Parts: sequence; structure tokens; C-alpha cells
Amino acid sequence: MSCRLTSRGTLLLLAVLFGVFLLAFTPVGGSVAQAQEENKEGVPPPPPPTEKKAEWLLTHIIKSAGIVFGPLLLVISILLVALIVLLLMDLRLGVAVPPVFVEDFTDTINKRRFKEAFEMAKEDESYLARVLATGMGRLQYGIEDAREAAFNMVDSIEANKKQLITYLATIGTLGPLLGLVGTVFGMILSFMELSAGGTPDPKKLADGISHALVVTLLGIALSVPAIFAHAYFSNALSRIKHDVSNIADDLLTQMYHNSKKADPNAPVDTRGGNAPSIRPR
Repeated sequence: MSCRLTSRGTLLLLAVLFGVFLLAFTPVGGSVAQAQEENKEGVPPPPPPTEKKAEWLLTHIIKSAGIVFGPLLLVISILLVALIVLLLMDLRLGVAVPPVFVEDFTDTINKRRFKEAFEMAKEDESYLARVLATGMGRLQYGIEDAREAAFNMVDSIEANKKQLITYLATIGTLGPLLGLVGTVFGMILSFMELSAGGTPDPKKLADGISHALVVTLLGIALSVPAIFAHAYFSNALSRIKHDVSNIADDLLTQMYHNSKKADPNAPVDTRGGNAPSIRPR
């Protein structure tokens, strides 16, 4: 069920990103033929424009962003996409809790091959394996001590993952602020045109204001997927933490009781070498 929800959330996130990208290719206004069709009968159509053609929004955005806000927003966009792709690959339940690893580890500890189980946990790089390896290292001191060590490792890994997710929230906050700075700057230039005296050209003023508002559009376009991705990955991390904690606790408890069944009076080596052994209490 969790894997199915993760897949649906991933598809929804990709759909939002595709929609934002598709918006950039929406043409501004209509063509000359569309404008002529809207004229009423008997009214002569206006002469066809000879210089200005239908301008695409993408071209208008590139020109309006300029050499200052354009590269800055482009770098932030690349960083946002890289973070989303990285978190999509990392925060998956099948990666954090590999079903094959859980099955093999359970079978190994049921056969009381604790040293082999510990080596298996150390060699695996999954979220669950790191937690189990930490807990097994303290299992010799009792199940409660092992649980505490395992849960501390869960919190440590969660803190590392949250650092990347926090960057998404930062981008979602800075996007509109950067857009607002660009808009204010463009509006200042437009009003300087008005204060120059004489009769200003309304066409130039409208074009200047349009260019100023484009930067705000880019900032919002960055903010929307960043905020959505932050909420999505925060929920995914919470779900993974819950599942890893429960599964790790079950496996450590099962391993501890299997060691007691093997020989209540003899220590059972879990790691081999100089590692301490499990002494059931």
C-alpha cells in the first residue's frame, strides 16, 4: 500500500512540473486570423500587422528575465530539479526497506546465524540495514539498550534527509521574493519613463510593466513545485521513519529471543572477532 501511494505521489509531482513547463510554451494573444474572425459583419478588419507577429511566452520570458535575474533563477531551477530527482531516488520505501534484505535477514536470524546477519547488515547500505547494524552492536547489553541505539540511528538518518528537504522549503520561500525584487526594479524603470516629462508612449509603458511582471511569474513558477515537493517528501520521510522503526524493533526483538532459545546460559556471538556477545537478561 505504501509503495502504491509513493508511486501515485511521484506521478502527481511529475505532472505538476510538466504543467509548469508546458505553460511556458503557451502563445500570448491570438493570431491575425483569429482576430479577424472576431470582427462583426460589416466592419472592415484592421490592416494586418507587418512587423509584430504572435510572440511566444517563452521568448518573452527569456528577454524579460535579463542578464541578472535570468541566470540566477536558472541556477535555482537546476538546483530544484536536482534535489527533486535525488530525493525521488532516495526516499522510496523499497530502497529504505528492501523486501529481499528483510526476508534474507529474517531467515538468517531464525537459523541463529547471528554473525552472518550482522555482516549482512553492515554490507547493505539501506536505511533499515544501518539501523539494524547499530542496534545489533548494542544487543549484548540487552534489548532495551539495542532499541535505544537503533532509534538514535533512525533520528540521525532522518536529520540528514531533512537537510535536503529543507532546501526545498528555502527555494519555495525565496522564489516569490526574488520575483518581487525583479518586479519592483522593473516598475521603477517604468515610472522613470513617466517622470521624464512629455507624453509617454502607452505601448512602451505596457511593455515595460509586462517585462517586470515576468520575473514575478518565474519566482512563483519556482515556488509552486518547491512547496509541493517539500510537503510530499516530508510526508514520505515520516512514513519511512515509522516503517523502519517498527521493522527494526521487530527484527531486533526476534533476534534477541532466538539467542535465548539457542542457549540461555551461553553467550551468542553476533558479529565475530572482537565483538561482544549477546548475554540474555
